[in-house]
Amino acid sequence: MAAIAEAGKKPNNISVSLYRAVWRWHFFAGLLVIPFMINLAVTGGLYLFKDEIDDTIFAYRNVVEPKSESLAPSLLAENARAAVPGSKVVRYRVPSDPSHSVRVTVGTSAEKTLVFVNPYSGAVLGTVPEENEFNLVVRRIHGLKYFGIVFNKMVEAVGGLALILVVTGFYLWWPRKQTGGVVSVRGTPSKRVFWRDLHAVTGASAGALIFFLAISGMPWSGYWGGQVNAALSSSGMGYPTQLWDDVPVSAIPTKNVVDHAGWTVENAPVPTSTPNVSGKSVSLDQIVKSANDAGVAPGYEVSMPTGRQGVYTAAIFPDDITKQRTIHYDRYTGKPLIDINFSQYGIGGKVIEFGVGVHMGQYWGLANQIVMLLTCLAIVLTSVTAIIMWWKRRPSGRLGVPPMPSQTSVFITLTLVILGFGIAFPLTGFAILAMLVIDQLITRIPSPLKRVFS
Repeated sequence: MAAIAEAGKKPNNISVSLYRAVWRWHFFAGLLVIPFMINLAVTGGLYLFKDEIDDTIFAYRNVVEPKSESLAPSLLAENARAAVPGSKVVRYRVPSDPSHSVRVTVGTSAEKTLVFVNPYSGAVLGTVPEENEFNLVVRRIHGLKYFGIVFNKMVEAVGGLALILVVTGFYLWWPRKQTGGVVSVRGTPSKRVFWRDLHAVTGASAGALIFFLAISGMPWSGYWGGQVNAALSSSGMGYPTQLWDDVPVSAIPTKNVVDHAGWTVENAPVPTSTPNVSGKSVSLDQIVKSANDAGVAPGYEVSMPTGRQGVYTAAIFPDDITKQRTIHYDRYTGKPLIDINFSQYGIGGKVIEFGVGVHMGQYWGLANQIVMLLTCLAIVLTSVTAIIMWWKRRPSGRLGVPPMPSQTSVFITLTLVILGFGIAFPLTGFAILAMLVIDQLITRIPSPLKRVFS
């Protein structure tokens, strides 16, 4: 009889141990990523509406009254250059439609400046240092680029931990005969159960979208994204490397000459121009005309050549990903050296570009933006509710780490699974390993920290 009773308890013990193991890892992952998740959600939500922000808050420099004829690009670029003494033209952005200004990036030895010019009158509408442009600041805060390479790399680890949070969160939410906390919220804000249920219901409702945001943001990460980009390119699933077979190339990647290069082509090498006897470059006017004649979508930007072997590069990565286009022109002849568009990408590049486009709210217009904004708000809400319910649960003077499962084999098995996930995302794996080492040191070595972390 005792054996039968023991056998009856074993599945339940395993279930309880698994729940505690999942809860413990969910807690650890949340402990690390909550501040970063809030930052990603807030800045990401702002960046979703970058065009709307430009056309409202900064309308004075971005929006113009349409007229029949615009001035030559070379004249507009010269007006922009004259607005910043001692500068030279770096990039020239064609208006996306007749109601928008031309944006010219000019540079000095100290900094680059964005100059906004009325394409019909040539008047300078405004200037701003490139580093201070609102949307660029938001984007760099989003990627923690202002805080050094360590924090920038942490964004990749946060993305991986967010995936773990979603998966473990779904397990903890899964109905287990409870009467609330599945689709309804119990209690009042004074009770912990209210915040627990609000956290669980919000997380379960938006979990799939949060998972999508995390995984679709990973291609932009420094290590994992770079490795995947290189692997896809070498296997023919990224940009078509054969286009470069008969063209002399530099060691400069496209992302170094183009503002916000598309993910698939960001590491593609820039070709080189072949100097001629006269050494005279074709004009910006000719390059703009060539790009227009080639059917490049309005709103593209032309990067000016640098050095004797530099090239003109006309590129656009618009909301409609199918209109992505990059053309490198020989600076002396105006001849296209490389002309690549979305249809030429491999299947891997197309899938990732699609994911990135949806992530940034670009693919289905306002509907896409609203869905992604709601997901960002859900991230903020789950983060805030997690902090509140933890605060209400934790013992006084302690961190309140969920208890270790009674069956350590269950915790070890789950930990090995999570570490296996870290192999796919190495920086996340290092973060997981660091958490595991710290946890074991604190729980096994007697010290004041053992009580604090209990």
